[in-house]
Amino acid sequence: MSLASLLQSNSTLLITLAGILGLLIGSFLNVVIYRLPIMMEKSWRKQCHEFLEMEAPDAEPETFNLNQPGSRCPHCQTPIRAHQNIPVISYLLLRGKCAHCHAPIAIRYPIIEAFTGIASALVAWRFGYGCETLFALLLTWSLIALSVIDIDHQLLPDDITLPMLWLGLLLSLFSLYTSPEASIIGASAGYMSLWTIYQAFKLLTGKEGMGYGDFKLLALLGAWLGWQLLPVIILLSSLVGAVVGIAMIAFMKHDHAKPIPFGPYLAAAGWLAMLWGDRINQLYLQYTGI
Repeated sequence: MSLASLLQSNSTLLITLAGILGLLIGSFLNVVIYRLPIMMEKSWRKQCHEFLEMEAPDAEPETFNLNQPGSRCPHCQTPIRAHQNIPVISYLLLRGKCAHCHAPIAIRYPIIEAFTGIASALVAWRFGYGCETLFALLLTWSLIALSVIDIDHQLLPDDITLPMLWLGLLLSLFSLYTSPEASIIGASAGYMSLWTIYQAFKLLTGKEGMGYGDFKLLALLGAWLGWQLLPVIILLSSLVGAVVGIAMIAFMKHDHAKPIPFGPYLAAAGWLAMLWGDRINQLYLQYTGI
């Protein structure tokens, strides 16, 4: 029996392998989350120097991208060996400390790895064997990276959102998650709805309530899932964002003048809509009596 046939007939094996793959991808997402904003900042600096016709700074001593240099301890710069970089397990075996200098390792790394593994297993459980799972995993991993980058830097990189938006439009040609018409309308309505709210808020208050990255993220979700699920995504993200924001101000003494990134709430709502959007829509219509 081939591996494809085995995965198709054994859902437990499929879910388990998806979870393990998610753990490995989660380790890579930690690299993306840390390095991509730095790479973007360096690119912006270079473009500014070229635009202003200023002398470019000296080239850096080593290549810096998602592949190089290899992983190493941020404290002592000792390279991390392969057996020390096993998702979650290495963190537990090393008791959350560098094997060389014993400096603490941020717990966010195994959390992201574990969360990515669990989310990947849920996707495989929901869609089963097929292309739907493959591309849903890709969207899941992208949303996790976007969410954490937005939390860290209040930034939703075009390097992730735009390719994923175009991929969603292309997938609609095969009606994988939605039809081409619903995808095109979803992308347009997703962008324009938040853009309109942004412009109205700016007109009334003179302040910017959100960034353009949020518009592109909702357009991405609209392209993947269709315009029909946009109300669910907006409603869920707004409710969760409001509750979390109020809780942060009330209990964590968060400065109300400091903006709270909206991207993670959009991403979470979009992911939930991808898995259970139709059911959520039915429950909402049933509850409201529409």
